[in-house]
Amino acid sequence: MASTLLTLFTILSILTNPSSSQSPDVSLLLTKIKPSLQGNSSSSTTNIQLSTWNLSTPLCAWRGLQWSLSDGDPLNCDVNPARTNLSLSRDPSLSLLSLRLPASGLSGSIPPEIGRLSSLQSLFLGVNSLVGPIPLELGNAPSISAVDLTGNLLSGPLPPSIWNLCNRLVSLRLHHNNLSGSLPSPALPNSTCPNLQVLDLGENGFRGDLPSDFATQFTNLTELDLGSNSFSGSFPPSLLGLNSLQKLNLSFNNFTGSLPATTRFGAAAFQGSGLVIGSGNGVGGGSRLSSGAVAGIVIGLMAGIVVLASVSIGLVQRRKAHARKQEEGDEAGEQEDDGRDGRLVVFQGGEHLTLEEVLNATGQVMEKTSYGTVYKAKLADGGTIALRLLREGSCRDGASCLPVVRQLGRARHENLVALRAFYQGERGEKLLIYDYLPNKTLNELLHETRGGKTMLSWPRRHKIALGVARGLAHLHTGQETPIVHGNVRSKNILVDEFFVARITEYGLDKLMVPTVADEIVSAAKSDGYKAPELQKMKRCSPRTDVYSFGILLLEILLGKKPGKDTRTGEMLDLPSLVKAAVLEETTMEVFDVELLKGIRSPMEEGLVQALKLAMGCCAPVDSVRPDMGEVVKQLEENRPRNRSALYSPAEIRSEIGTPRLG
Repeated sequence: MASTLLTLFTILSILTNPSSSQSPDVSLLLTKIKPSLQGNSSSSTTNIQLSTWNLSTPLCAWRGLQWSLSDGDPLNCDVNPARTNLSLSRDPSLSLLSLRLPASGLSGSIPPEIGRLSSLQSLFLGVNSLVGPIPLELGNAPSISAVDLTGNLLSGPLPPSIWNLCNRLVSLRLHHNNLSGSLPSPALPNSTCPNLQVLDLGENGFRGDLPSDFATQFTNLTELDLGSNSFSGSFPPSLLGLNSLQKLNLSFNNFTGSLPATTRFGAAAFQGSGLVIGSGNGVGGGSRLSSGAVAGIVIGLMAGIVVLASVSIGLVQRRKAHARKQEEGDEAGEQEDDGRDGRLVVFQGGEHLTLEEVLNATGQVMEKTSYGTVYKAKLADGGTIALRLLREGSCRDGASCLPVVRQLGRARHENLVALRAFYQGERGEKLLIYDYLPNKTLNELLHETRGGKTMLSWPRRHKIALGVARGLAHLHTGQETPIVHGNVRSKNILVDEFFVARITEYGLDKLMVPTVADEIVSAAKSDGYKAPELQKMKRCSPRTDVYSFGILLLEILLGKKPGKDTRTGEMLDLPSLVKAAVLEETTMEVFDVELLKGIRSPMEEGLVQALKLAMGCCAPVDSVRPDMGEVVKQLEENRPRNRSALYSPAEIRSEIGTPRLG
């Protein structure tokens, strides 16, 4: 009887406290890590990736995770018993090896409990909207060798405990966040990171001197990026002597000192760094507009010097983009699911999708265009996807479509909405499958008139414009074969609550038959985004994208909708509007009134520079326009000084108009 009671007690204990029968790592994921990464999202908008982390789903279907069994071997999810086994999560010897959720729409924070995952080797959470600090506890994870938190909204200092990982750390990527403070020294003097090969701290707010023993601490670096920070003081020349160092970026800092007349890294690595190459040939410093910059807006349209600048800067941008492409391309996978009902081609981030799930998804219409219909579709597991059903007769045949679709499926960047899968039915129907992003379009943010409208300050508009520029630059130069968007407009830019812009509908014209593709040109003309030289979509090029971006940037600065007014039928030509204001010396009056709030000097805050850049992009002669790499560079150099306005709680409002922290 006692034995029976004990058995019943044990069963009841397991039922009432499931975590007691789980792997410790599984318990941490469900109770601490999942809620933290998801943030304040409501249950109705549960993250599509994190929604798979539940005890009713086999462990091998939990997205973004790799596991290890008690014998140390990785859990093989290609074996059918492992894919369907619901009991694996109760194995106390199970350990988490890898947590990889790049570009997954995460909006929470990095949980301190990650430091308690004793077997975790890689943490990849890049290209999300994670906020808050990097937790001190991350340094307690004894097995981590690779960390990638690139492209988030992380803030605060880099914790000194990060160097606790040095025994195993191979790669640390923190590029493009809001991190600040000085670079911490190791807790123990003379300690080194002998295995660290990649240290990327670029595009943050780090400041202060580099430790004098920086080069001896990281002796085996192959890649070092400290660019676009505020590092100062003497630069340790011993860094240049590291034999293994292949990539170096120190640009746009405040270092002092000089360098040898020739280095193997080239002048671009030191541009704007404050350092001097050889005998006084400076490579630092950003350009400043003169007092006659306003008048130069129109003159600059025809200035051939832009061509020379864009060529030289474009080479640098293309090299950077090629490096990014190599890093991102390594993770881009492709799978196919064939059945009697058609064929599903799956790309990186869509591995969870099956042909049956897609065909059984229930959808509602979100948008109709001349070439297709967009649906919001609910999967059986509760996740949500966006489906673009291409209109019958609008698309090329399957053999012509697939190479284009595969190219679009490999495009990955934080400012692009990623294509996750492509379905081709037996009767020729074609579906493009994306993550569902419940965000407003830039068109809605700029021109909606209902109450509770989101305040769009200059820092916020600048962040949106820079994000769009980076996304287009990646399409043009970050792929093995360049992708021309062909339909850049504010309706095709999604903006989330942190003002991160994501571009949609890129490259779709390459899937269309010529007559349908040319309908896009007609729509672009009606909406005011068409380049003068563009008559047929087959003539679409990166330079026509640049023109459309110029109109988009003017739309952001002026707050006016380009193209035909639906009520009056009149066309609003934004470049002509600016030209007239310059000639009449009323340039300051063209800016959106809301944009000017809190701005003391439009010149000092970069508004005039942005206006000049937009007009340069809209030059009637395509060869005079800058490329998108040069556009990105100029926007980065002219950042608003008051960047804290991006996240002012008083200005950020939710859908229902209540104050909300950004």
